[in-house]
Amino acid sequence: MTRPNHIDHIRLTSHPDPGGKLQFPIKWGAATARERGPIVGTVSRPQDHNVIGTHGGSYAVYRALAVSSGALDPIHRPDLTNTHPAATIGPFPQWSEPQRIVSLDPWGHLVAENFSAEISEGVDIRPSIAVTRARIDLHELQGALAAGRLVNDGVVVNENGSVSVVKIAIDPVWYLPGIAERFGTTESALRRALFEQTAGMFPELVTRPDLQVFLPPIGGATMYLFGDIGRLTDPRTLITCRVHDECNGSDVFGSDICTCRPYLLHGIEECARAGQSGGLGVIVYNRKEGRALGEVTKFLVYNARKRQEGGDAAAAYFERTECVAGVQDARFQQLMPDPLHWLGVKRIDRFVSMSDMKHDALVEQGIEIVERIAIPDGLIPADAHVEMAAKKAAGYFTPEPLSPQDLTNSIGRSLNKY
Repeated sequence: MTRPNHIDHIRLTSHPDPGGKLQFPIKWGAATARERGPIVGTVSRPQDHNVIGTHGGSYAVYRALAVSSGALDPIHRPDLTNTHPAATIGPFPQWSEPQRIVSLDPWGHLVAENFSAEISEGVDIRPSIAVTRARIDLHELQGALAAGRLVNDGVVVNENGSVSVVKIAIDPVWYLPGIAERFGTTESALRRALFEQTAGMFPELVTRPDLQVFLPPIGGATMYLFGDIGRLTDPRTLITCRVHDECNGSDVFGSDICTCRPYLLHGIEECARAGQSGGLGVIVYNRKEGRALGEVTKFLVYNARKRQEGGDAAAAYFERTECVAGVQDARFQQLMPDPLHWLGVKRIDRFVSMSDMKHDALVEQGIEIVERIAIPDGLIPADAHVEMAAKKAAGYFTPEPLSPQDLTNSIGRSLNKY
């Protein structure tokens, strides 16, 4: 089997080039894309590489399989013709405010426009954000239309119940000094932990202090915007927002042990109404399966909860996770506000979430929250009351204080069925 453009020698990037100067230095937080410089995570021309890691996050492994099998030319350059954003986003002042955005590239959707000369010269600069338009069609939205909770306006909500959105995919781009500051640690401690906990996968973390940007091998986020996104520039625009962390079992397959899909659909419905009423709806969907502990860990915890003495109980809800994973929650919402900063959002009028962690992270990052919207009790699946009771007891927002009797009733409605 022949491999096109196969390179016989391996060039290590664990130490700086003898020249000692990056061809494309990065000035994080600069006012323009040109001043900031391109993010070059390609591996086909190592001399251009100016970050730790590579494009595509976890999908880079599949790219390697494609190259090794001969299906992909290792020096292939993407043709970015007609891939430009389908809607205009930014720039906003937050893009150049120091430490405001540290986990994504604010200019990541404008690569072809800002670095066309470098691309034409063969530098492999790739977008880390893509903006398109779409319709989302979910049977619950058809039910909301039939029930009169949503109305067909032909712009946001369509006759068949589908909803028109601007859809944005974001790959993570981490500015390590800013990430360290956000987590209250030192850059050297962060680099060492990342190096050790990825089993030395990225030696540049500890050998290349000149490289301050890291493309981590993790999932990113998708945003869905409802309404006229031109209203983002108007500070009077009322913003409805749900920040949702991935739960494949519920979001896609409807598992009834948690409130994830019902709350997500409730958020979408609220966002659609916001877009129809002259405001803007924003869904931020983060790839943080199982509280960022992974789906295998999540299923192990399910088993432990159901099989423990006395059955599933709110009092042991978080304890069972910690027993299996060593930590109750690894999502650490400190980076969560960045996509909203990217949109220029400074105030959320209706925050469709009960999470104290999400609320606190947004407020600490300077985003005002006017009103918090709890999930209607009628949308909570029967087997999810244990989860809801445990979260309320742990500090989640609830419109009414959770009395001991409420806690007992919530547990009683969801005692072990297995």
